[in-house]
Amino acid sequence: MKIKVLDSRIHKTFFLVGSIISIGTIGYMLLSEYSFIDALYQTVITITTVGFGEVKPFTPTEKIFTVFLILTSISVFGYAVSSFSEYLVSGRLFKHFKHKKVEKQIANLKGHTIVCGYGRNGKQAILKLKNYNKDFVVVERNKEMSELLDSEELLNINGDATLDETLISAGIKNAAYLITALPSDANNLFVVLTASQLNKECKVISRASNESSYSKLKIAGADNVIMPDKLGGDHMASLVTTPDVIEFVDRLTIEGETTANLEEIAVDDLPKKYLDKTILDLDLRRQTGCTVIGFRNPDKDYIINPESDCKLIEGSHLIVLGRPKQIFKLRELF
Repeated sequence: MKIKVLDSRIHKTFFLVGSIISIGTIGYMLLSEYSFIDALYQTVITITTVGFGEVKPFTPTEKIFTVFLILTSISVFGYAVSSFSEYLVSGRLFKHFKHKKVEKQIANLKGHTIVCGYGRNGKQAILKLKNYNKDFVVVERNKEMSELLDSEELLNINGDATLDETLISAGIKNAAYLITALPSDANNLFVVLTASQLNKECKVISRASNESSYSKLKIAGADNVIMPDKLGGDHMASLVTTPDVIEFVDRLTIEGETTANLEEIAVDDLPKKYLDKTILDLDLRRQTGCTVIGFRNPDKDYIINPESDCKLIEGSHLIVLGRPKQIFKLRELF
């Protein structure tokens, strides 16, 4: 809202200054029969009170008009100076230009991820996106949290994620993914509905607290619905039934804050020479030390531990396992 008020004050100031110049120019052209240039010149030297003489001696009517012009211009310029000083001192002018800079940065993004909510789940999502060097924009309603994001130099929008204009400001029309991790299932539902309408190609991932919300979010357009509490309970029980397996999987997925052991490769992103070739032809083991442990075909069917003669067809993906250094080499190559 403050940005809108700021824009209104600036536009109003420019409108008033432009109006007084136009009135003066037109008035002198009609009253004194000046040319446009002479009328504009006379208006400018009058409202700026520089003290230059008239283009030609004034009649009483012209003098009255000039007095009116001087008094009006003093009021307008006084308003302009006070408005500018107010925003300069309060820091809102700086915030205005900062907001414009953020808007420009977001406008240049394509295929980025929008994360709604900077709570516990939102922070974890952002950390993962940063580790994989993915572009993202955070939408956070809390002003203090938004300022914290600014201090960490993370691209963000301070606003209500359930509103159309907020998601549009975050670049929803060019986004590839949206993660909504708001604490309220109702708000997450609103975000999912809004995102689905604004960009049907955007993949939406939503958080849910209650099982009853799962089907509603799916119907609303969420591609994936995650229930952190359910996952947490399942994970704890698995540590009892299969502790070594779970610990091993945890080490694969969360090696550290800046490293990873698993990577996904889109076949479409590989050099064209590998299209319709096999996993054996790709020879990842020799080039990077990584091993292909999964294959997803265009129909989203997964093959665990695929054969070496599995074809790399268009639209498919590879799931690759390796140590952090090997994954880093893999990213450099592909």
